[in-house]
Amino acid sequence: MSNDSNVLKRVLANAGTLLGGRTVNAVVGLAYIALTARGLGAVEFGVLVLINTYAQFLGEVAKFQSWQTVLQYGTTPLLAGDRPRFQQVLRFTLLLDLIGAVVGVVLGVGGALLLGATLGWPRELAPAAALYALSIAMMTSATSVGLLRLFDRFRFLAGEQAVSSIVRLIGCALAFASHASIGWFLVAWAAGTVASFFYVMGVALWDLARRELLRGFTFRGPTSQGLPGVWRFAWATNFSGTLDTAFTHVITLVVGATLGPVQAALWRVGRQVADGMAKPAKLLTPALYPELAKMRATGGEAAMRKLAGQIGLMGGAVAGVLVLVSMLFGAAILTLVMGEQFAAAAPIMTWQVAAAAIGILALPLEPMLVSMNQAGVALKVRLVVCAVYLAALVPITRTLGLTGAGAALVAAAAAMALGMFWTLRRSLARTTAAKGDEQTCAEGQNGAKGVSQ
Repeated sequence: MSNDSNVLKRVLANAGTLLGGRTVNAVVGLAYIALTARGLGAVEFGVLVLINTYAQFLGEVAKFQSWQTVLQYGTTPLLAGDRPRFQQVLRFTLLLDLIGAVVGVVLGVGGALLLGATLGWPRELAPAAALYALSIAMMTSATSVGLLRLFDRFRFLAGEQAVSSIVRLIGCALAFASHASIGWFLVAWAAGTVASFFYVMGVALWDLARRELLRGFTFRGPTSQGLPGVWRFAWATNFSGTLDTAFTHVITLVVGATLGPVQAALWRVGRQVADGMAKPAKLLTPALYPELAKMRATGGEAAMRKLAGQIGLMGGAVAGVLVLVSMLFGAAILTLVMGEQFAAAAPIMTWQVAAAAIGILALPLEPMLVSMNQAGVALKVRLVVCAVYLAALVPITRTLGLTGAGAALVAAAAAMALGMFWTLRRSLARTTAAKGDEQTCAEGQNGAKGVSQ
């Protein structure tokens, strides 16, 4: 059996492992959201959605995608057995996580107290929203996730979201049964974030200790020294992740601010179901990153291209099925899960599924660019698309309502996919040309040596 086949099987196996945990998470996630929606009603549920989305948005903005830095700079020293250099990478990514936590909490608490009325929740809930924003500190740590991906501990990662959802389900069930206020539902949602953080951190520390990678570790010592371009890479992936929130959290906040909490609730419900439908295919992405990083470390660029092509074809097949299911059964699914009052979210959910399907088709493009050390190029594509998208989002939403927001999301997803494809194609062409020049130069030098002899 070829090595390429083994890599594809490993990617699919890791994605399948994640799928097991995410399937549980999808079912449990819909359950706690349904309990929250039924316990609070559309208006208060919309307010909770806005507060949670606000915290998630700031968490993504403040968070350095340190898991990508772990993979990009930690793979080579791990394979080479260079523990001091690996510990330096670990020290650097922990610094990134600390910076993200401090910035995120400060912005979150301050914004919740000062801007809450503008964002869609009543002034009397500002203190509760500020307390909820403290959970941002648990959203900005990605080093543990990167370590578990690097160590192929996908079966433990599969439990990350499941732990969060189960804790939220228990809390929401208690709040629902006792007819609690929105504050207690917020406590239940925050508890899930905290539990997930400590679960992943605990597993990562256990695996580091088992591999003796913590021996001699200290927080004092070099961080970015000797890691060429690491700050540029960290900022590029941070900005790219921040811009990616324009397709998730920002639009929910815009809908809430322009159309009100009820419409925000419909948008959030539609997105939850759409994300659940697309999740199996999207799980190929976290399984794909470590393999691409290892291939790049060993010089296997041809294998990288082949693997990305195989994943793209699989994604395309899944995408078509998702759109068809949403068009035919969207209203029935929403009525069954959320209640009849949320069936109105079915049309917008179809737009959201279509946007997710485009993202699945383009799934391998950005991981390829990042693995080729072209994170800055991928960032530029996101920057251009998101700038146009955000500029058009408010007037389109005000004019056409939820339908306009959905159409804008699909257009942005298509533009992002085309931009990433064109950029990757150019990068691959430049890489091929550069290797051809090197080979020609080497052949010329060998020829000159032969003549001189």
